[in-house]
Amino acid sequence: MNYQTIFDTLASEMADVEDRGHVATYIEALSHVPPDRFGACLIDHQEAEYHLGDSNESFSIQSIAKVLSLTLAYRTAGESLWRRVGVEPSGNPFNSLVQLEYDGGIPRNPFINAGALVICDYLITEMPGVLDVILDLARRLSGNEQLVYSQEIAESERVSGFRNAALVNLMKAFGNIHNDVEAVLDFYFKLCSIKMTCRDLARTFLYLMNNGLQPGLNERIVTKSQSKRINAVMQTCGFYDEAGEFTFRVGLPGKSGVGGGILAVHPQHYGIAVWSPRLNAKGNSYKGMLFLEAFTTRTGLSVF
Repeated sequence: MNYQTIFDTLASEMADVEDRGHVATYIEALSHVPPDRFGACLIDHQEAEYHLGDSNESFSIQSIAKVLSLTLAYRTAGESLWRRVGVEPSGNPFNSLVQLEYDGGIPRNPFINAGALVICDYLITEMPGVLDVILDLARRLSGNEQLVYSQEIAESERVSGFRNAALVNLMKAFGNIHNDVEAVLDFYFKLCSIKMTCRDLARTFLYLMNNGLQPGLNERIVTKSQSKRINAVMQTCGFYDEAGEFTFRVGLPGKSGVGGGILAVHPQHYGIAVWSPRLNAKGNSYKGMLFLEAFTTRTGLSVF
């Protein structure tokens, strides 16, 4: 299949589509991102690459980084990880406190903020210098040794991170946070501030396209079973309270971030990343969602 031709055709068709989204402003540093950027990169099972637009411009991947932290925690803890965090869709906004109170401090899944904070707490306990560990993993998977996190964005997240502070303190009260809350928040903010390009993202998560084995490196990142389960959680929980809509319209396991990025995989076929900073009301890239829906419709390649 000629993915490049499909990319170019879709770009032409979408050129005049009104982008009714808005950049994230509650994190002040993200409000300065040029709102009309658009990029995409697909890497197929033979490692051929296809690019569109601003695919090599770096941006803050935000919650997409939660897939990396989950990967690191899951391959270390195994199935015991699910004693502290569930695998159910939340059906609520990603920073909701109401459900967490109702569930006794056990987050519904690892991709809402509360769940990601529990994962961060686990990693801090198990891995001294965990930020360097996760950056090293991201650099190895992406093939980009220059990957870093943005101190400016991390600080901006800290300044506006009142709800995250409330979440982690509530879970601390329930006994589901074991470390100092400030240490957990610091790691979480830096994790979400990692910057990648669409190409970096598409390549980083190819192991989820390939049953846990990273192409090129010939390195097993997670087991085949763990890869299946991470993909399953991405499919059902990767877009917060819009996960069902993404599954219905796009039909791929994926994860979004409020920096405007979306990462998706079609097992045994490709990994794809899209970046468009304007977000819809649920915090997902407005134009990125439209592009991926059109892409899977045009190619006929989704998991369904």
